[in-house]
Amino acid sequence: MNNEPLDPGRRNVVLATGAALALGLAGGTAAAIQSPSKERRMSTLVIRNARITTLDPQQPHAQALAVQNGRIVAVGSDEDIMRGWGSEATIVDAQGRRIVPGLNDSHTHLIRGGLNYNLELRWDGLRSLADAMAMLKAQVDRTPAPQWVRVVGGFTATQFTEKRLPSLQELNDIAPDTPVFLLHLYDRALLNRAALRACGYTKETPDPPGGQIVRDSLGNPTGLLLAKPNALILYATLAKGPKLPVEYQANSTRHFMRELNRLGITSVIDAGGGFQNYPEDYQVIEQLHRDNQLSVRIAYNLFTQNKGGEVQDFQRWSELLQPRQGDDLLRHNGAGEMLVFSAADFELFNEPRPELPPGLEPELHDVVRLLVEKRWPFRIHATYDESITRILDVYEQVNREVPFDGLHWFIDHAETITPRNIERIRALGGGLAIQHRMAYQGEAFVQRYGADAARHTPPVRRMLQAGVPVGAGTDATRVASYNPWVALSWLVTGRTVGGLSLYGEENLLEREEALRLWTQGSAWFSGDEGRKGTLGVGQLADFCVLSSDYFAVDDAAIADITSVLTVLGGQVVHGDGEFGPLAPVLPPAMPDWSPVNRFGGYHVGGAATGLVTAHAHIHAHGAGGCRTHTHSHAAAHAVPTSEANAFWGALGCSCFAF
Repeated sequence: MNNEPLDPGRRNVVLATGAALALGLAGGTAAAIQSPSKERRMSTLVIRNARITTLDPQQPHAQALAVQNGRIVAVGSDEDIMRGWGSEATIVDAQGRRIVPGLNDSHTHLIRGGLNYNLELRWDGLRSLADAMAMLKAQVDRTPAPQWVRVVGGFTATQFTEKRLPSLQELNDIAPDTPVFLLHLYDRALLNRAALRACGYTKETPDPPGGQIVRDSLGNPTGLLLAKPNALILYATLAKGPKLPVEYQANSTRHFMRELNRLGITSVIDAGGGFQNYPEDYQVIEQLHRDNQLSVRIAYNLFTQNKGGEVQDFQRWSELLQPRQGDDLLRHNGAGEMLVFSAADFELFNEPRPELPPGLEPELHDVVRLLVEKRWPFRIHATYDESITRILDVYEQVNREVPFDGLHWFIDHAETITPRNIERIRALGGGLAIQHRMAYQGEAFVQRYGADAARHTPPVRRMLQAGVPVGAGTDATRVASYNPWVALSWLVTGRTVGGLSLYGEENLLEREEALRLWTQGSAWFSGDEGRKGTLGVGQLADFCVLSSDYFAVDDAAIADITSVLTVLGGQVVHGDGEFGPLAPVLPPAMPDWSPVNRFGGYHVGGAATGLVTAHAHIHAHGAGGCRTHTHSHAAAHAVPTSEANAFWGALGCSCFAF
């Protein structure tokens, strides 16, 4: 039987109850019918007239599915589903679009990234540095003093047609009086002259640790190049930024989750982060969970915070949390990605491979033994095969002392892993979580190690052939973009965001293979295999309706796919276009001058979203711009903190700028 949609040419969204259908309302648009999803009262949801990729080998294709109580209860043809479930259901016509299981990012930083998302101007996806700088100028003009503009995210010079990043002089020209902080991957951070002035830098100020002050001919600071190549300094620097009040943090996190929903993501495994303590820094996500405002399922790992005190960190946390504690929306997922500070290899391929210290083995041994004894799953960040070899030596020793015995554990990144170490991971029952870092740093890798070495970096095909669990992710928001379609494009085409071809045919994946890594593959890493990642009866009802058919578009168009309708547990969490009225209304981003309100997030298609309207905005201080960044001046603006001098203000007033 042909399971492709019967009428793909139809363009009206059909949303109605069974009774409405009987009254002839089925042909109305989505906007004409009130969606029960807004009140979260959908009893039965039916999606029909779709091209459904189920990833179920028993029924790989379907036209329709039915959902009850958050799970899929039927998958099949339009006729069968409507006959069995349509009489009392809410029915959505998918208009012949492709539906795939909800995407699952096996390595991201949603909890940390959500707290600051509203404050960040994003260049992710832009293809023109000129557009990026125009966006920056527009945001500078609409940002009240003494606030800073910060550009953070997954962008790189190679994505721009100009093939470069901005200079400090360009930042100073655009923002002579507004502090600007620009973080590029973990390669470098740039601070303009106004930022240094706000921080109290003078002729006499020495270079800070990990930084280089750029000066004019008179010795006056004109900018700062920060933290090259030390990612830990950047972690520490960013952590010094003042916190938004909880209300604003919650709003920011909701906007970030909705942005992920727009890209088809319904689940993530949160990898923790430096200076992200448990339970203190998890209060926002836990409150959103209590308020039924999570639109992404989150399994979170706890990232050690104290160098030399890693065992104590995990011992304390193990007394607070049981393995896998939580529910389907928010669940503890064990330890990592940082298990011990001595095991941290660099994030960058434009720097030489670091030699990890001799103290790695005994420190890692004590932590891993504790975790295995407590039956905590764990993950570890490891870029290079040399690091992985030493890590596996420790794991094998611990396994001889306290058997892993099926405990889920995995290695993140693993770009240069060898077949020998893949086999060792398989023997210990571990997995490999890969991210699309090479899509952003592939050019740097080729320059340092050569094109031949890049052809299997990481060796995804070899991992799959070995039978090791493999899940895909992004490592967003700072190491790469959070867009899963960029990762899928990279897996399928082998190309970087700058267009460089990295891989031969032997390391490319078919489109369905790549999709499986983003669905079924990632499910293993949170212990959800058999519960999510497949559109089959009994599975969690998480899926997305795509803007373009992933299996039909040209290779070059994969990265531009979005979701026009995203469903989590049978509830609509995102809708676009004609499907927009089906989604819950999200409050505007806070504060009102947030870049998110004007520019949104990832720039699908490479264009600068909101740029034209942003240019029309006149700064509150007039065309001449604001020439003073003092606290008395700032008092005229609404500052969303309990202390007016604690929100992106000056370092000299006991606050920090980034």
